[in-house]
Amino acid sequence: MHAPRAEAAGRTASPATARLINDRLALELLQSEGSLTASQLSALTGLSRPTVADLVERLQRAGLIAVVGESGARRRGPNARLYGIVADRAHLVGLDLRTHSVTVAVADLLGEVRAERTAPVGADDTPEAAVATALAVVDQALAATGAHHPHTIAVGAPGLVDPATGRLGGTDWIPSWHVALVDALRTRRAVSVLLENEVNLAALAEQRAGAARDRDTFVLLWLGHGTGAAVVLDGTLRRGASGGTGEIGFLPVPGTAALPSASGCDGGFHSLAGSAAICALAAEHGLLPTGTGPAPTVVHPPSSDADADADADADAPPSEAEEADADAPPAEAVVRAAVSAVSTPSAASAGAAAFLDALAARIALGVAAVCAVLDPGCVVLGGEIGRGGGEELAGRVAGQLARLSPLRTDVRAGAVGGRAVLRGAVLAAREAAQNELFTSAG
Repeated sequence: MHAPRAEAAGRTASPATARLINDRLALELLQSEGSLTASQLSALTGLSRPTVADLVERLQRAGLIAVVGESGARRRGPNARLYGIVADRAHLVGLDLRTHSVTVAVADLLGEVRAERTAPVGADDTPEAAVATALAVVDQALAATGAHHPHTIAVGAPGLVDPATGRLGGTDWIPSWHVALVDALRTRRAVSVLLENEVNLAALAEQRAGAARDRDTFVLLWLGHGTGAAVVLDGTLRRGASGGTGEIGFLPVPGTAALPSASGCDGGFHSLAGSAAICALAAEHGLLPTGTGPAPTVVHPPSSDADADADADADAPPSEAEEADADAPPAEAVVRAAVSAVSTPSAASAGAAAFLDALAARIALGVAAVCAVLDPGCVVLGGEIGRGGGEELAGRVAGQLARLSPLRTDVRAGAVGGRAVLRGAVLAAREAAQNELFTSAG
């Protein structure tokens, strides 16, 4: 349902406020419905035709809408003109920062990606060299679209983002060039730069265009090189007092040899569901040689959740076929192989099924803890493992969860794919730009 028209509330709203409300309502309709005639705008908003005519003229003067065609071959004249949002009115930039790469997307005001570029960052590169590489990639992507001055930049990065300052916290855990790059973007570009934890951006992508489109409340459980979560309650992303909501890798759970500490999440949920732990579990079930996969480390940075996942996808198009290739991270590859094996009865399918059940039981421990505190009603499994396991793994997690929790919870596989963080960054930039431009249109 659309917001009440401002025209009807004219007795309480000033003329300027009424114009702003009407303009924004019309712009939001043009975004959601596509191009419309003035008559269609009048019917959808409930505004009178003279009021719609005024707002159409006003929005055209602001450069936000333009005539894009006519509605039907038989109709001519002012009443047949189709109006649409001018997509090139603003250019948006989304960045996905990884330890060893940066991916940049440039989009228009409607969020349509016009150019995408990725560049590796060498392990031996100085912070200054890494920042220079990232800035050059931003420039290249902008140049490919013919744009040079973006309206809004949104950056997704691992680490804690302080809600009070908008800056990365816990800098001991993250590459120093990430912090330097955000500062350089703010200084050099002199535009609005939004910084967000990458798992939170992945949740935004699932909320707007993925598995949680029908949910105002859900939790995205990120299962990749590390583990993490994003919490959306009543349509709002919850970050916590220090930006640490969702650091589920530190959650103490049964089945580990130790407890997590302030300096590392070994012994927490990470030790059960991180990539290295999954490879070890696969080896126990005969799906990998013992010792295959990344060796566990003593300290794991908070929110390094998407790191290996995005690095593996950095140079690949976001197609499911490409995501499933032989270069996928070991944990993702073995999960995909197990899912494939159980679909065809064979000698290997029994071991694969046992592995998936054991993995689902581990994941369900973390999900049950989240549900006991938040009761979100829906948990989306994201990251390389979530999308590698797909509905097969999600169904097994749901079955295990039903044994652990009396709370009814829908467990779903993530639907956005390997570009979830970048997609979320573009969506965040689009919403910020539209909030500013649509509000100031009058």
